[in-house]
Amino acid sequence: MSEARARLLNAATALFYAEGLHSVGVDRVIAEAQVTRATLYRHFPSKDDLLVAYLTLVDEAMRARVEAVLARETDPDEIVRAVGQAVAEDIRSPGFRGCAFLNAAAEYPAPDHPVHRAVLAHRTWFLETMSELFSGIGKMDPHPAAQHFVMLRDGAMTAGCLSDPEPICETFLRGVDGLLTFRSREEPAS
Repeated sequence: MSEARARLLNAATALFYAEGLHSVGVDRVIAEAQVTRATLYRHFPSKDDLLVAYLTLVDEAMRARVEAVLARETDPDEIVRAVGQAVAEDIRSPGFRGCAFLNAAAEYPAPDHPVHRAVLAHRTWFLETMSELFSGIGKMDPHPAAQHFVMLRDGAMTAGCLSDPEPICETFLRGVDGLLTFRSREEPAS
């Protein structure tokens, strides 16, 4: 990645996350990145391309965090707990404004828009990843547990930027523990 492209993406990421996708114009990104308009359009032919690149960068960071969990944990329950802890860490971080993908979907609701498609691609990956992680835990169907985890995460990400994040994180992590307990419990004999 060229230095100019990296500066553009770093500036865009900070601005889009902090202030919203529609409210930040390309002139603002150009000024923050200290590049010319021609440089911006050489790397990103349209604002939509820049928005998708921003979401791709966030997606790659989340994938890297999951890979880091997989590299250090081997117990299936602890892997899911560690992913939950990573979500809680995000919610507790300074400047937290919710989920970048949920925020983007709210601003770009049209299903055929490239930004919305990038959001759906990320969410599909996350749900599939959580399904795989839950598959190692018990005999029950892992997909509903993964859906439940994603819904808990979505709610925590939304609530975490509206009020004190501590009780939100505690509730979210208790929910994750509940899913693990339920998924680990033996099915009753028929």
